[in-house]
Amino acid sequence: MIRFLKKLYFNERFFQVIIGIVLLFIFSYFFPWTLPIVKLLFFSLVALTFIDGLRLFRVKKGIAGQRSTPDKLSNGDINEIAIQLKNYYTFNIELNIVDEIPHQFQIRDHHHNILLAAGQEQSLAYGLRPVKRGEYSFGALNIYAKTSLGLISRRFRFSENKMVPVYPSYIQMRKYELMAISNRLTEAGIKKIRRIGNNLEVESIKEYITGDDYRTINWKATARKGELMVNNYQDEKSQQVYTLIDKSRTMQMPFEGLSLLDYAINASLVISNIAVRKEDKAGLITFQHKVGTILPASRRSKQMQLILEGLYNQKTAFKEADFFRLYAAVKRKITQRSLLLLFTNFETLSGMYRQLPYLKNMAKSHLLVVIFFRNTELDELLSSKAQSTKKIYRKAIAEKLSYEKHQIVKELNNHGIQSILTAPQHLTINTINKYLELKARGFI
Repeated sequence: MIRFLKKLYFNERFFQVIIGIVLLFIFSYFFPWTLPIVKLLFFSLVALTFIDGLRLFRVKKGIAGQRSTPDKLSNGDINEIAIQLKNYYTFNIELNIVDEIPHQFQIRDHHHNILLAAGQEQSLAYGLRPVKRGEYSFGALNIYAKTSLGLISRRFRFSENKMVPVYPSYIQMRKYELMAISNRLTEAGIKKIRRIGNNLEVESIKEYITGDDYRTINWKATARKGELMVNNYQDEKSQQVYTLIDKSRTMQMPFEGLSLLDYAINASLVISNIAVRKEDKAGLITFQHKVGTILPASRRSKQMQLILEGLYNQKTAFKEADFFRLYAAVKRKITQRSLLLLFTNFETLSGMYRQLPYLKNMAKSHLLVVIFFRNTELDELLSSKAQSTKKIYRKAIAEKLSYEKHQIVKELNNHGIQSILTAPQHLTINTINKYLELKARGFI
C-alpha cells in the first residue's frame, strides 16, 4: 500500500474540481434543492478518479524511460543529454518528465511535457553548460504519467544515478582539430599567415597561383617548365610548445560563468592539440605559490590524454603567483629552446614590473609569449557616456586601468617578449593565431 501511495499524485485539475464541489456544498446550504445535484457531482468525481487510477495502475510497466549522458562533460560548452521514452499503455498518455540534474547547475524547475501515443517511442534532448570542472552527480529520472482525464498521475522513477566528470573543453578541442585537419581554420577566425623567409624546408615545387608569395618562385624550375613554379615550404617540426598556466587568485575572476583559469585551461588544451597535429611537441606546467604539474613536451600518441587528465585536476589555493619558482622550474626542466605560452593576468603595470626580471630570464633561452586578459567590463564603461560626477570618476579610473594594460604590452615588447592582450571569449583564437604566426615566421 505504501509503495502504491508513493506513486500516486493528485493533479491540479483534481483539486480545482474539489474546490468547486466544496463551494457548491456551501451554496446548497442556502439552496437545499441543489444538494442532490452536488452529491451526484461528488460521487461522479470519486468514480472518475477511481477509473483514472485503474487505467494508470492496472499495468505494471506502463512507461519505460532512460537517460543517456556522455562519459564526460565539456566545460563551458553545451552538452547534450538524451532521454528515451516508450509508452506501453493502449491509450495516449501525457508525460511530465522531471530529471534530477546535478546541483551545480542550480536549476530547480527542470522538466519537459510531451504526449505519447499508444505504443509510441520518442526521444528528447536538452543541453547543459557546466562552468566548473569536477564531478557532477545526476539523480533519478522521474516521469509523471496522466490520462486525458488528468485527475491523478502515476510516478515512474528510474534509478539513473550517475556521476559524470566535467573535463576541460574537449568539444572545443575537437572542433579546432577537425578544422585544422581540413584546413578550414579561417572559418573560426584564425588568420591565414604567409610564411616569411626561406629558412624552412622545401616540401615540394608547385605551379604558381594568384596570391602565392613571389619571393618563393623557383627560377630554375620555372626555366625548365616554361611557367612560373614556386617552392612549397613545410613548417619545421618537433618544436617544443609548453603552456604555462598561472593558477593564482588573479585567475579566479569570472567571465560569463567561467573563471579566467578555466578559459586558460580550455585554450591550453586546444593549442596543445593543434601543436601535436602540426607535429610539434606539447608540454604543460602549472604554478601558483609553488610549481604544480610538470608534463614534459612530447608528441606520443597518449600525450593529449595525459594533458587532458592533467588539466582536469587543476585547482587553486588562492595564493600569489611565484614567478621565481616558475623560472627555476623552466630552467631546470626545459633544456631545449621552446615556445612558452604563459597564461596569467596582470592588472597593473607595477604588478608586471615585479615579475619582469623572471620573464626576461625565461625569454633569454626560450620564445616567451605572455597572454593576459582585457577587462571587458571596463570596455563597456569606457564606451558609455558619463552623465554624473560619480560616473566621470569611475570612467577616469577605467581609462587609467585600460591604459596600464596597453602599457604592459608595450613594456613587454620593449624587452623582446611577445604578448597577447585578449578578451576571455577570444582567448583560444588569438592564441592559435599567435602560434601559427610565430611558426610561419620561423621563430620556432
